[in-house]
This record gives sequence, structure tokens and C-alpha cells, in this order.
Amino acid sequence: MKKSSMGLLPVLLWLSLFLVVPMLIVVGISFMSRDDLGNVVFHFNLDAYATFFDPLYLGIYWDTIVLSIVTTALCLLLSYPLAYYIANAGPKMQTWGLALITVPFWINFLIRTYAWVLLLRTQGVVNNLLLDLGFIQEPLQMLYTKGAVLLGMVYTFIPFMVLPIYVALEQMDKKLLEAASDLGATGWKSFWHITLPQTKSGIMTGSVLVYVSTTGMFVVTDILGGAKSAMISNIIQSQFLGARNWPFGSALSVIFVITSLILIALFNKAMTSRHMTAKEGR
Repeated sequence: MKKSSMGLLPVLLWLSLFLVVPMLIVVGISFMSRDDLGNVVFHFNLDAYATFFDPLYLGIYWDTIVLSIVTTALCLLLSYPLAYYIANAGPKMQTWGLALITVPFWINFLIRTYAWVLLLRTQGVVNNLLLDLGFIQEPLQMLYTKGAVLLGMVYTFIPFMVLPIYVALEQMDKKLLEAASDLGATGWKSFWHITLPQTKSGIMTGSVLVYVSTTGMFVVTDILGGAKSAMISNIIQSQFLGARNWPFGSALSVIFVITSLILIALFNKAMTSRHMTAKEGR
């Protein structure tokens, strides 16, 4: 036990130093004030949290949650079949599939995002192609829209969903599928009652990674959404760097973390209930 405790000590120290302590500082600043020059004044109040309930910020926060949930759902729907195919393919195809999934990580994130600008702008590749083929008579406004932001988010975070699901599929007990087949179960029933429950950990991991990363992303909305699209992360960034309102930026960060933890807990509970229901059904 002593050796085990000593082994955990560096991990606990690292988490405390780089996670717990900074978060406590943010929580403390969220209850402070600011002067006319933007300096933090150590005067306890709840003004920053009260400002959050302004309809403007509530609307932006709601849009952020909706966009993050939709992005996570789309990434899951697109990633599961892909991960399933790669996991059940031959060794050579698995190697190529994983290589193609990880290729985007080899290219700078900003370059990849600006590439979408070249594709989606009024005189971009997509509009020129549609005009040349005669499908449209005038260029479509695809850039600086919510659809462009959603597309950029899904493209950016699909690898974060595919890889955890692939690992879960690789680690599942495939003998159960053989047993189900011998007992006359159809392919769909085997998937629903065996494959899906056994890959719950991969779905949970991928969903958390995508959801948290999406809510904290401000680059994609800045580049592909422009001034017409803003997420809570854009507001937090502007409060810390532009408006110099650290208490309000800290309050938004605290609310963001608490809301994310609640939604993740609810999703985990839903997945656990689904797993228990599947067990009872068997």
C-alpha cells in the first residue's frame, strides 16, 4: 500500500499544481471586481455571475451547448461505422485506415481551418465547381454561417471520436459474437446487445473529448463563423484579452466547467442505464 501511495504522489502533485490550483485561482477571481483600468480589485461580490444572466450571454451560452451537442452527435454517427470498419478490416487496411485518421494531426490546425475558407468562400473551390457544373446560377453564401462552423467542428474533432471507439472495438470479446451467432442471433441483435454495450467506454471517452473540445474552441468560430457566430469560448477569450474583465471571464469559465460536468454526468448515466437495460433484455 505504501509503495502504491508513493507511486500516486507524483500524479496527485501534478494534478494539484497544474489543474486544481489554477482552477481555484479562477474561482477566486470570479468573485472579485475590476477597476476602470481593468485591474482586478480584491472586493468580494457576485456581479460577474449576475452579468452572465443577461439575455445576450444566456443566448450565446445556449447556442454553444446546442452546437457542441450536435457536433458530438454527428461525430459519433460518422465515426462509429468508420471505426467499426477499420477494426474489422485486415491488418493492412487497419494500418492505412489509422494512418488516414491521424494525417490531420500532422498539419497545423490553423492551416487546415483556413483551407476551409478557400473551399467555402464565394469565389472558392466549391462555388466555382457548382457554377461550372450548372447546379447553381450564382455563388452560395457558405462561409461565415453556422453551417460552416458546424462543418469545421465536425471535421476537426472526428479523429477524437474514431480512435477511442476503435480501441474499444479492438479490445471487445469477439467470442461473444460467435456465441450469439451460434444461438441464432441476427447481426443487428448481436450489435445492439453485444458490440454496442462493450464499446460504451469508447463512446463515452470520444463524446467527452469532442464535447469539451468543441465548447472550448474559438478558432473555428472566429475563422469560419466571423462576427455572425460566437461561442462562450469567444466571449471568455475577449474578456481576458480584449475587455480586460478577468472576473467576468473567470465567472464564465466556472459556469462552463460546472455545466460541462453536469452534462457529462447525465450522458454517463444515460449510457449506464442503456447498458443495464441491454443486460436485462438478455
